[in-house]
Amino acid sequence: MPRGIARDHDQKRESIRKGAAEYFAAHGFDRASMTGAARHCGVSKALIYHYYDSKEALLDDILSTHLTSLAETARAVPPEAGLGALVCAILEDYADADAEHKLQLDALGVLPPEQQVPLIALQRELVEIMSAALLREAPALAGTDRLRPVTMSVFGILNWFYMWHRPGKGLTRPEYARLATDMVLNGIKSL
Repeated sequence: MPRGIARDHDQKRESIRKGAAEYFAAHGFDRASMTGAARHCGVSKALIYHYYDSKEALLDDILSTHLTSLAETARAVPPEAGLGALVCAILEDYADADAEHKLQLDALGVLPPEQQVPLIALQRELVEIMSAALLREAPALAGTDRLRPVTMSVFGILNWFYMWHRPGKGLTRPEYARLATDMVLNGIKSL
């Protein structure tokens, strides 16, 4: 008789995903092992293999969950709310996801191409949403070769926040979101 799914299946999977993301980000995905991930998560290696058949499958789930959450967050911001609302929403979604974000930047390329395709599609969707928000603020960017660099610069401002920000010190995430939005809006006015 097949074993049923445990009542806490989703919670265990989320805990493994979160712990493994921290471990992979701290040690580098290529150097990390499933044994080390299990130890970091406080579970057996057998339990991790119950949920994931390989280290790459675990990485894929970490990145898919992270990017899906970001895309859902960005989609939920009404266009009329403006660039500031989008920037703030994305930055808030990054909260408590520093490890996942680092893995997105550092490890996505180690996945086989067929696993990268849906993840890259989510990244592109985020870029399209940000580009559309920028165009609403600065219609003169339409049809120029500056829209993509401006869009990617906004993500650069947001993507590296985790590297230097220390919770409880300096600006809060919403305060930084306002600062970043002001910098971008004042900058694109001069283009």
